[in-house]
Amino acid sequence: MEVMKKALLSLTIILSVFLAAGCKEKAAPKAAESVHIAIQPSAAFIPLYISRYKGYIEEALKPMNVDVIWQDFESGPPMNQSLAAEMSDIGVIGDVPTVSALSKGNSMKVVGIPASGPDAYAMLSRADDTSFKSAKNMKGKKIATVFGSTGHNFTTKLLEKNGLSFDDIEFISIAAGEAENALVSGLCDAIVIWEPNVTRLIDSGAAKAVALGSETDLRGTNAFVVRSEYLAAHKDVIKVILEQYYKAVQDIPNLDQATLEKLSAALKITPEQTVKIAKKYDFSVTVSDSDIASLQDTARFLVEIGNLDSAYNVASKVENLFTAN
Repeated sequence: MEVMKKALLSLTIILSVFLAAGCKEKAAPKAAESVHIAIQPSAAFIPLYISRYKGYIEEALKPMNVDVIWQDFESGPPMNQSLAAEMSDIGVIGDVPTVSALSKGNSMKVVGIPASGPDAYAMLSRADDTSFKSAKNMKGKKIATVFGSTGHNFTTKLLEKNGLSFDDIEFISIAAGEAENALVSGLCDAIVIWEPNVTRLIDSGAAKAVALGSETDLRGTNAFVVRSEYLAAHKDVIKVILEQYYKAVQDIPNLDQATLEKLSAALKITPEQTVKIAKKYDFSVTVSDSDIASLQDTARFLVEIGNLDSAYNVASKVENLFTAN
């Protein structure tokens, strides 16, 4: 009887070990991590749309068991709010919202430059206005743009270049979506706006360019902004995103028709306009000294107009994670 008990006990132990081993083999895989990528319909972020449509980032993060969650925004400010609320992990935004995101009280970092392009910004007058042919004609004119935007900064630079001040013009603050109507209706003599609006309005015959960003020291710097907490825990994930963005940059010259049409639909322009606009940008990804200087200049501008308390050291908020081979 004692022998039988010992045999049963041994069998129970063996079965327990076997079942435990079996459970380990059949255990559910580790729960996937995730990355929330915030995107907005700007021509500056064409490669990120390409990465999205082609699944580059998802495929590259698959071995790391990381889920990609895309979040669509109309502009930078609400994207900043999402990053601050920890609802987004990384976003692509223009220079003004970038500088605001990096300011005191916000735990954010710039990890790359998706694009820079001074000629993506322009001052447009009505196509039939023969009195307004260049920025030299600004005096006494009504100039409309978004207060506190890169367009506003560009207007400041154009005035300074031509020996003028805001006292010499009538400055009108508008929302970006109101730009076309403001110009066409005669509310203003010129608007200062960015792509893809610039190309859309010129090609429609409604407007002509009277000044481009490259006529000043405007750089038109955009940025990849990441929550510092997410970056500290998932630097490898962020590096993969930047690498796949750069991979998509290489696709631009020979983009397949299906992807080009999707991209054009997102930007609300034609495929031909998309190809033309893309040539205005340097999709470098790496953060250069010139990029940092450009963002520092934006900080100076925002302090000047009262939208920022102090021009902090932008370089201290940069962690350059990508270098092209």
